[in-house]
Amino acid sequence: MVVGICRIVLHLPGNHSLKGKRHVVKSLIGRVRHQFNVAIAEVDQLDQWQLATLGIACVSNESQHASEMLSKVVSFIEASRAEAEVTDYEIDLIPA
Repeated sequence: MVVGICRIVLHLPGNHSLKGKRHVVKSLIGRVRHQFNVAIAEVDQLDQWQLATLGIACVSNESQHASEMLSKVVSFIEASRAEAEVTDYEIDLIPA
């Protein structure tokens, strides 16, 4: 069993309030959950209007599958929102 973990930092340049940030992030989280079978949540920079950090986790029986799935999630996020730019991401695999 392998646990894949991804941390994605997003820049939201058109945002000017926490309410606007919450709208963008909740919409993105919902679409990722619907498209992929992963756990996802906002995990850092909760009080900053133009930054968001998302944590994503998946469980698989092969490390290659977990890595590919998380890479697809990152690509999906990069392609799906013009108002959310991926500035950094990190994928880690933890064998269990």
